[in-house]
Amino acid sequence: MKRRKVGNVLGLAVLSVVLERPMHPYEMAAVLKQRGKDADMPIKWGSLYTVVANLEKHGFVEAVESVKDGGRPERTVYRITPAGREEFEDWVRELVGTVDREPPRFKAGLSMIGVLGPDQAISRLRERLEQLGERAEAHRAALGQLRPLMPRLFLVEVEYDLAMTEAEAHWVRGFLEELTTGALPGIDAWRRYHETGEFPDDLGEFVER
Repeated sequence: MKRRKVGNVLGLAVLSVVLERPMHPYEMAAVLKQRGKDADMPIKWGSLYTVVANLEKHGFVEAVESVKDGGRPERTVYRITPAGREEFEDWVRELVGTVDREPPRFKAGLSMIGVLGPDQAISRLRERLEQLGERAEAHRAALGQLRPLMPRLFLVEVEYDLAMTEAEAHWVRGFLEELTTGALPGIDAWRRYHETGEFPDDLGEFVER
């Protein structure tokens, strides 16, 4: 991934909304929350003003005016610059076209699953499968509500979430089937290791059933 002058993904989100029209940070946050962008990327709202300041420092946004609303503090309105538009488009191109090298947390857990033992692994994977089902249902419900109201172009990230959730559930379901039926090669050796704490001298025990 390219090293960016403002690498916080909240900067990407800010550029996406000021691309539409000039806004002050409070309005940026309100629009992003309304659109559920915190579900699409890891946003830390407490760093919003710092991110906006960094975007301004590097010439991606610029202040156009300060507004006063009643007794509230004065707010600075920002707009995107040509450099900011170019940075925004380049960032999106990178995200869409480049595979992320950072492995998901679930993969890290799977790489260590042997420490749990088959029975505990089955229990935890069943819990995960139930949560995946709930998440998939939530995505389907959201799509059902939004499709009559919004063009598909603005819903593709929800479609992606649903597809990835269903794909993971399919894999977990298949792995669970192997564990519960005893079809997974080496499951007996795995169970003995978990019960005794003694690792087999011959790794072939984890291969042969």
